[in-house]
Amino acid sequence: MSGTLTTTLIFLPLAGALALWLLPWPRVWAGALAALVALVEVGLWIVALLDFDFAAGLQGEQQRSWFSDLGVSYHVGMYGFSLWLAGLTIVAGAAAIAYAWWAGRDRPRAYFGLMLFLVGAVVGVFTAQDLILFYAFFEAMLIPLYVLIGVWGGAGRTRATYQFVIYTMAGSLLMLAAIVVFGYRQGTFDLVESGTSDNPWVFLGFVVAFAVKAPLFPFHGWLPDAYRESPPEVSALLSGVISKAGAYGLLRIAIAKLPEPAQDFQVPLLVLAAVGLVYGSLLAFRATDFRGVVAYSSLAQMGLITLGLFAFNDQGYDGAVLQMVVHGLLSTMLFLIAGGIERRTSTGELLLLGGLARGRPLLATMLMTTGIVALAVPGSAAFAGEFLILLGVFDEHWAWAAIGAGAIVLAAMYMLRLISAVLHQERGSAVSDAALDLRPAELGILVPLLACVLALSAWPAAISERAFPGDEAAETVEEQFR
Repeated sequence: MSGTLTTTLIFLPLAGALALWLLPWPRVWAGALAALVALVEVGLWIVALLDFDFAAGLQGEQQRSWFSDLGVSYHVGMYGFSLWLAGLTIVAGAAAIAYAWWAGRDRPRAYFGLMLFLVGAVVGVFTAQDLILFYAFFEAMLIPLYVLIGVWGGAGRTRATYQFVIYTMAGSLLMLAAIVVFGYRQGTFDLVESGTSDNPWVFLGFVVAFAVKAPLFPFHGWLPDAYRESPPEVSALLSGVISKAGAYGLLRIAIAKLPEPAQDFQVPLLVLAAVGLVYGSLLAFRATDFRGVVAYSSLAQMGLITLGLFAFNDQGYDGAVLQMVVHGLLSTMLFLIAGGIERRTSTGELLLLGGLARGRPLLATMLMTTGIVALAVPGSAAFAGEFLILLGVFDEHWAWAAIGAGAIVLAAMYMLRLISAVLHQERGSAVSDAALDLRPAELGILVPLLACVLALSAWPAAISERAFPGDEAAETVEEQFR
């Protein structure tokens, strides 16, 4: 796999964004161009996947000096888990852009340019191998999110944007301080060339920054408003993709580069992850609206993924990466389905919905299938990821696995409650006979996502056995990155 391909995956969406912003495209062509760029990006990622050697380490590497005086370089490349997370970003981004095109967003040149910019920046986060470059991409992906929520969001978009800005800026400042201290003491900002550090304050700076982005309990205060007030496709990317950037940072930087503090803070972080898992599940069960259920379930899932990461063993790492990809696809689908329901009924409140299964077999089938996979029935990709995570934390202590298993039961309860409230309960006042079934364009967006989930359900080892190089457990994650 060539380094040029990695760079192309980053900068093709950015070039598409600039083309949309600078050239006078007709309104109808703006969405078409963005969708075309997104589809080409998917094709390039498939080429990278077919050319990737999962038995090796860093691939698709490209390095050029950026700030020579500071020892900062443009250094990109992908490990196995980076490839899968970049693929999640590209596939979910293509689905979100296609949905926005179908929905007909206002000011399409600005909107689709921001969406493409967001995709390129997140791919940059997953492929950056220099801390300053990582930080640049990490901050760059926040810019389009601020604008997309603040301009195209719902009635409460101003409050949601302020909360998002305050939380993320605080986390970003902590991460910048941690990067400066780490790079100064290592003598380089390069993630591949640098060694490890035992500084607990640097570790905590990274952890808080990534916990805000995930988000993890108790740094999730921005989550409810942002997920509810954003356009559905932006909520889909927030939950399905952006949250994984936080988990990726914990794995690639906090754990790999600061293994001693990670061990020292293992129990407190496992406690916070377990609390977030149970707390998010309870809030999801009590949520009164479709988006609220999916938003709080995402909080719970990020707690489960963090349990896997801080189990510090192969099963935990493999399960966490698999669950990141599977949850990203499922969450993207659920938010897009929520958007489709809101377009038909003008609400997502569960009390006003109900009876949508009658006369709408495609909507019922899509929501039922997605929901059943999301509640982790045996044989599904979600079950495989959660089972691996529970195996991993069981090696640390059986209590962590017991908490995780209990939260999985809660997940089944809130997902079944959501399906019942939307499809099978007595028809609510917001549902009319005029509400249509899923249209061909919507199916063209959702069916490929569902096909990816079903393919992973048939072969979860495609990710779980290919996320990290080698067949034997390494003593540290850093050894697996060499």
